[in-house]
Amino acid sequence: MGKLIQLITHPSELKAAIQLMGFRQSLHQKSSNDNTSPELIRCYELLNLTSRSFAAVIEELHPELRDAIMIFYLVLRALDTVEDDMTIKPEVKIPLLRHFDEKLDTQDWTFDGSGPNEKDRAVLVEFDQILTIYHGLKPQYQEIVKDITFKMGNGMADYILDENFNLNGVETITDYDLYCHYVAGLVGEGLTKLIVLARFSDSSLVEDNFVKSNSMGLFLQKTNIIRDYHEDLQDGRSFWPKEIWSKYTTSLPQFNEDPACEFEGLSCINDLVLNALGHVKHVLEFLSLVKDPSTFSFCAIPQVMAIATLAEVYNNPKVLHGVVKIRKGTTCKLILESRTFPGVVKIFRHYIQVINHKSSVRDPNYLKIGIKCGEIEQFCESLYPSLDALPKGVKAPEGSLAKALKSRKSIDDSVQAIIDQETFNTNAVLGVIGVLIAALCSYLLGYRT
Repeated sequence: MGKLIQLITHPSELKAAIQLMGFRQSLHQKSSNDNTSPELIRCYELLNLTSRSFAAVIEELHPELRDAIMIFYLVLRALDTVEDDMTIKPEVKIPLLRHFDEKLDTQDWTFDGSGPNEKDRAVLVEFDQILTIYHGLKPQYQEIVKDITFKMGNGMADYILDENFNLNGVETITDYDLYCHYVAGLVGEGLTKLIVLARFSDSSLVEDNFVKSNSMGLFLQKTNIIRDYHEDLQDGRSFWPKEIWSKYTTSLPQFNEDPACEFEGLSCINDLVLNALGHVKHVLEFLSLVKDPSTFSFCAIPQVMAIATLAEVYNNPKVLHGVVKIRKGTTCKLILESRTFPGVVKIFRHYIQVINHKSSVRDPNYLKIGIKCGEIEQFCESLYPSLDALPKGVKAPEGSLAKALKSRKSIDDSVQAIIDQETFNTNAVLGVIGVLIAALCSYLLGYRT
């Protein structure tokens, strides 16, 4: 009932929910096929069991990449489940993480040592189903999945060896970036290799030493780390870097335990948000270079969710005491509006303005946040100016970015035509509903009189 009230009180989000559920056209809808193997069917069931945000967009990917990315996700979900499970002893967990890539060479390996309450344990218990489909992928795709699994597993193991890590997070911002690289940046690297191999993006994404793809992962991971402060503390761990939180407290849990420390806690949150915003320009540059529309949506949706979440947690004391999430209606709206690059740029510009407007002059980083938001707004303005001419001081894109924006136009125009048709259909249905409601109200009022 609460979610329904939220939708009713936010008409644009209600319209987005109706359009998303009733009229959105999939570019590559996964079809049921009598020849589909039971293992492949089960893998997509596991995808839906373990993914709250990626399942739908993976299922709508181009057939060339759909199964490869689905398996990539499930393999890394299995690896992440091992790392997250606090019931697995280090002497079991560390060797398993370090050699997890070797399990991909087997045909029927499974693992049932996860805790009974581990929500994603099914991907380990039924890992043999994943292996069957993995071995049916193109060898080049298998190689990418295995390489990233090796790098990620060993990176995770390195941090578990640090006895103070779970309690005090990481020491420095450099350590923070490295941890996020292992658990998320490498995902971006693997996905980029798959996308470039399929010729769905510009090859420059692998020629820049994966700088942009790393930022894609770091932006998502850092947003989640900021948001999950309270939940992580309850699990007996933390990921906030001491180099940042030590400026505001001598003990990380103090933000949660002492109401008098709320201002310091907010200042720390805002400092972490400032750090995350440093990745935004690379994120937008990466997205400008993705050519296939379904792949673009797959890459863009998590990023627009992240910027919306970052705006929600910024200067928000609720982060210190509970879970903060964006509304379901907002999610629907973001999914619909992020299918073209201009739409993504518009979303980022909006939430950067939200962050800037939420700033407090009392915040120690007030000026830095203002400057960073201004830089990002100018960058967004240079990509798609809101006026016919660029404002004074805003430089137009040059080089590869300018070429990417020019080549994207036909792609975005074709997708926009689909969006316009969906919007027309939604408005027509809403118009009919409005007429029916008005007629019903008129009838009831007339009947009563």
